[in-house]
Amino acid sequence: MEILIKPLVTEKMTIQGEKLNRYGFIVDRRANKLEIKAAVEKLYGVSVVDVNTVNYHGKRKSRYTKAGLLTGRANHYKKAYVTLAGEDKIDFYSNI
Repeated sequence: MEILIKPLVTEKMTIQGEKLNRYGFIVDRRANKLEIKAAVEKLYGVSVVDVNTVNYHGKRKSRYTKAGLLTGRANHYKKAYVTLAGEDKIDFYSNI
């Protein structure tokens, strides 16, 4: 099972990365905190102090078009906020 889906690269997460040494990821909804911690440590070679998770449930969406009313739903997903130890850093821009 692929635990880490993609990193969260937003303005808010960039500020938290600089000040609090905390980084965000979109993760698999079935993953627990121990699996997320092991995946981050293995992939980035850092030591993780804390993992916080948040489950987001998809909202119902609708919009009006020429063809009429279209309805749907946004996807469910899970975020993980990972706090690193000491001077460890993750650079998401290194391979661009």
